[in-house]
Amino acid sequence: MALQAGIVGLPNVGKSTLFNAVSNSAKAQASNYRFCTIEPNVGQVDVPDDRMKVLEELVQPQRTVPTTIEFVDIAGLVKGASQGEGLGNKFLANIREVDAIVHVIRCFEDENILREEGDINPIADKEIIDTELQLKDLDSVEKKIHRLEKMVKAGDPKVKSQLEVLARCKQHLFEGKNIRGMELEGEEKEATADIFLLTEKPVLYVANVDEAALLTGNKYSDALVKMAAEEGAQVIVMNNSIEAQITELDTIEDKEMFFSEYGLTEPGLNRLIRSAYKLLNLITYFTAGVLEVRAWTIHTGWKAPQAASVIHTDFEKGFIKAEVIAYKDYVQYKTEAACRENGKLRIEGKEYVVQDGDVMHFRFNV
Repeated sequence: MALQAGIVGLPNVGKSTLFNAVSNSAKAQASNYRFCTIEPNVGQVDVPDDRMKVLEELVQPQRTVPTTIEFVDIAGLVKGASQGEGLGNKFLANIREVDAIVHVIRCFEDENILREEGDINPIADKEIIDTELQLKDLDSVEKKIHRLEKMVKAGDPKVKSQLEVLARCKQHLFEGKNIRGMELEGEEKEATADIFLLTEKPVLYVANVDEAALLTGNKYSDALVKMAAEEGAQVIVMNNSIEAQITELDTIEDKEMFFSEYGLTEPGLNRLIRSAYKLLNLITYFTAGVLEVRAWTIHTGWKAPQAASVIHTDFEKGFIKAEVIAYKDYVQYKTEAACRENGKLRIEGKEYVVQDGDVMHFRFNV
C-alpha cells in the first residue's frame, strides 16, 4: 500500500530538512531560497514499532521486515498559489496526489533564514496555506456545481442530492473553513469524490522550534497547539535540524549519547511517522515464522480477506480461514504452539475485522 503523506508549508520553514531526516531512501536539497524544492522528492520510510523487536526476539526469524509509509517533499507555497503565483499550480497538483498532509510551520526566530511574511506568526502562516487550498477547492466545487446544474433538469434525484452537498461545501469554504471539518459521510462523499478536494485531506502539524524549545515548546508552538486542538488536529513539536543530525549518526551508541545530550528518549521523527501512519487510518498486523517476521499495513476496519490481499491477491480470492493470535497473547505465551495449547489461537472467517497487532496466518485455496 503506497500511501503518501505530503510535507507542505511556506518557503524556508524546514520542509526539506525534515524530509532529509525522515527519509531512508532519498535526500532532498535544503537551501535558503524560495522554491528550492521544485520536483517533489519521495522517500519510503520504515514505521517504528517496538512490537517488531519483541516478535523478533520470540521467533528468532532469518529476517524482519517492517511496514513502510511514503513521505513527499512538496515545493513551498506562497500567497496567491491558487491563482498560479510562484509554483502554485504545480504545488497544488502535487498535494492532490497525496493521502494526507504534514504541514510544517516555523516556530523559531532566526534572522539568517529568509522570511517574506513579516514577524514570526505560526497561526497566520497556517492560514495562508489554508486560504490557498480553500480557494482552489472553491474553484473545483463551483465548476462541478456548474456541470450538475446542466443535468438537474433531467430529474435525477442523485444529481439534486449532490448539488445540495456541494452548495454546503461552497458555503463552508466561503466561511474560510476546511472541508474535512464537515465530516461528510456515506453518499455525501460521492458528491466530492471525483474532484479530490485538498482541504478534505487529514492534516498533521509540525512545529519546527529552535533547540531551546525542543523539550518545552515556546510561545509560537503553544499557539499552534491551541489552534490545532480547536480543529481536532495533532501537533508534533520538534527541531528539524537536530532530527537531520540524528539520522547522520552511524551507531546506536552515538545516537543514545545524542539523545542524552538533548534530553530525548527517541527521535521526534518516530512520533511523527507513527502519527502520520495513524492519520492515514492505518493499522498493522504481523506474520511470524522462522523465515521472517513481517509487518503489514491495512486500513482500520478491513476484514480478514482484505488484509490477506496485501500479501497476495490470491490470498483474498481463495480465502478460507485465518489463524489469529492477539499480540498480547503471543507475548504472554511466547510461541505459536503455546498459544494454540492455551486456546489463544483463534480460527476466524471472512467477516473477522482485523485488529491492530494481530499475528496472522491465512488458509487459502486457488
